[in-house]
Formats: sequence, structure tokens, C-alpha cells
Amino acid sequence: MALYPLTIFLSAFLLFQVQPLIAKHILPWYGGGPGVWTACMLFFQVFLLIGYAYAHGINRLSARHQAVVHLGALALSLAFVSIAPGPEWQPTGSEAPTLHILLLLSAHVGIPFATLAATSPLVTRWFSRIWPDRPPYRLYALSNAGSLLRAA
Repeated sequence: MALYPLTIFLSAFLLFQVQPLIAKHILPWYGGGPGVWTACMLFFQVFLLIGYAYAHGINRLSARHQAVVHLGALALSLAFVSIAPGPEWQPTGSEAPTLHILLLLSAHVGIPFATLAATSPLVTRWFSRIWPDRPPYRLYALSNAGSLLRAA
């Protein structure tokens, strides 16, 4: 039973730690203007929606198959995560900055971010299937609390 709240809390915490970590890393590359933050927020909102769509899409499978698919996606996403892009990703000045930022973020944190975004809705759904008489609203609160914490 404690695994559900812990998983939701941890996934929300990690999800909202990725954003400032990589955004702060690439901010100086593009001059630190508001356009950089806007491009980053566009990316994270789109990939949050992609994660939710993925969670909704696999909801047609049985809970067991959902868990297998999602655990596989989480394991696969570890191969793609890279919070600190290498110098080869630094802009040269000839590319469109917004497009370059979106490509960079997609390549480095796209799959892991979308997979983490899907974790809370999936785990909440699994909780509701196992305990249909227990309201899942505390899990939503834990997700919100996890997203508000900042790493030291």
C-alpha cells in the first residue's frame, strides 16, 4: 500500500527537478533571455501532454500489461536521459534558437520526461482499480507536494 504514494511522490519530485536542471544548464548558451525559458516551458508542457496521452493510451491494456509496458518504458528511458548536454549541442549561431532548444531537450530528456509524466496517472489508476472504495485524492495531493519540493 505504501508503494503507491511513495511512487507518485517520487515521480512528481523527479519530474519537476529535470526542468530547472537542464534549463539552467543550457540557459547561458542562448544568452539567458526569456525566449530560452519560454522554449523550455513549451517543450515541458508538450512532453507532459505526451506523457498523459501515453498513460491514457495504455489504459486499454490490463493492469498487469500496463505495469510491464510502463516498467519497460522507465528502464528504456534510463538509456536516453542526459541532464548535461555535451559541447557538441552548444549553438553555433546559425541555427534557429527555439528549434535548437526543442531538439536538444527532446534528445536529452524527452523520453524520460514523458515516461515520468505518465507515472502518476498510471499509478493512481492502478490504486483505484485495486481499492475502488478508497478515494485517490490523497495521491493527487502527494503528487503536488512532490512537485513543489526543490532539491538542495
